[in-house]
Amino acid sequence: MITSFVLQSILVALFLSVSLQKISGHPQQVNIFKNLKLPQWFRVVTGWVQLVGVVGLIIGFWVTWVVVIAGLWFGITMLIGMIAHIRVKDPFSKSIPAFVLLVISVTLSTLNF
Repeated sequence: MITSFVLQSILVALFLSVSLQKISGHPQQVNIFKNLKLPQWFRVVTGWVQLVGVVGLIIGFWVTWVVVIAGLWFGITMLIGMIAHIRVKDPFSKSIPAFVLLVISVTLSTLNF
């Protein structure tokens, strides 16, 4: 399924980069978590959670049912991200990336269910 492969590859590349930035303390990620009024240890935990999801997506290239779980895993984390932005009354525009990734993640899970 080409669509699934493309969506999976996009999520792997994106979340691998972002998770490593969170774990390593990239200034942009540090500032995002400050703005969201979340502790910095939560940034690191979030990075590891996302890295686990990346591993799931990579395994999913060979074991299809793992993609379903990994897609839901990312869908839940993106929903939490949206809630975090709403909690601090950020403009909706700051939630759009999380919303788009939520839709892609759930679509990926649905395609492989």
